[in-house]
Amino acid sequence: MNLLEQLQTLTSKQRSTVIACFLGWTLDAFDFFILVFVIKDIAKEFDTNVTAVTFALFLTLAMRPLGAFVFGVIADRYGRRPTLMANILFYSFVEFACAFAPSLTVLIVLRGLFGIAMGGEWGVGAALTMETIAPQTRGFVSGLLQAGYPTGYLLATIVYWVLYPFIGWRGMFMVGVLPALLVLYIRTKVEESPAWLEREHKGQQIFRTIAQRWPLFIYMIALMTAFNFFSHGTQDLYPTFLQVQRKFPQPTVAAIAIIYNIGAILGGLCFGTFSERIGRRRAICIAALLALPMVPLWASSSSPFWLAVGAFAMQFLVQGAWGVIPVHLNELSPPDARGTFPGFTYQLGNLFAAGNATIQAALAERWGGNYAQALAIVVVTVAIAVFCITAFGPEARGVVFAKRAVTA
Repeated sequence: MNLLEQLQTLTSKQRSTVIACFLGWTLDAFDFFILVFVIKDIAKEFDTNVTAVTFALFLTLAMRPLGAFVFGVIADRYGRRPTLMANILFYSFVEFACAFAPSLTVLIVLRGLFGIAMGGEWGVGAALTMETIAPQTRGFVSGLLQAGYPTGYLLATIVYWVLYPFIGWRGMFMVGVLPALLVLYIRTKVEESPAWLEREHKGQQIFRTIAQRWPLFIYMIALMTAFNFFSHGTQDLYPTFLQVQRKFPQPTVAAIAIIYNIGAILGGLCFGTFSERIGRRRAICIAALLALPMVPLWASSSSPFWLAVGAFAMQFLVQGAWGVIPVHLNELSPPDARGTFPGFTYQLGNLFAAGNATIQAALAERWGGNYAQALAIVVVTVAIAVFCITAFGPEARGVVFAKRAVTA
């Protein structure tokens, strides 16, 4: 079944839910990735170095578990739909406030608040989506939903390429308030999760659920730690690597970023859909292994053309593996805590991988500005880790979420 046929199997209400949650994650990622393009500018304005500014990335990632827990508990108690709307409003206006930061300290604090909002969006949106669609479409929709992340990166790249010369780094953050408009679409087009409506909501039992499922809880955290190193290790400092070590001008950096984000989108769609046939674990393992031979082309090439080819291939495979994650985590998670469990474990993995950019930047500076070596070492290590943790873990493909689905 091709992508068009997959979309046609969704009802109009299911499509509205998928679109809303895809855009929620897309615009969340858009707001996050604005920062990675302007790290050097922020360092210059506040008279500091790149490593110091990367602490803002660290804090954003480190605060995401708190957001996943808080918004997840609210979503499990009061519903996915209203929680998602509140979350989007929160991250949009915090992003806008970043444009007016008078110092690096204030900016870092605001990025921490943004991390809380960002941490909440994925779990709530993924639960709402997966609980609304039919089981046989989960693989494709998982890939589509996760493709929102590189799509957001792509949008940030386009804004950087087209608007940055005119609006500067502060103007980039001002553009980040636009996702707030998505709330209007959700309010008019999206309905509550059928699976959530079927359950009674007498009180939140998340800590009891974690205690009862602690081996699964620890496993999912380990998996997501490796996955977040895999993703952020190939994305966050790649523009800085192109700017600082390869000394490419702004248009070239933006063009390469557009190319590799197109690869990321295609990879998520392909491997997400593929996982419906061959299984979640097998699809992830194939993508992780294929990423290894791409490392020399991705990090060691000198020409813009070959770096673009390597980056396209790398992100096709990295985000290909990620395309399976929304459905894989939701299928593994306990039904009474699906708003909290997937997002919380995902974001705890983010917490343990939050130092990635700072680690890579410090290693690069220690090695005389050799970002290529720092990037390559991390990616080889975590690709192997993703393969091993996934291969020996559980799978629950096709588990039933709700007795009824959205039908119109």
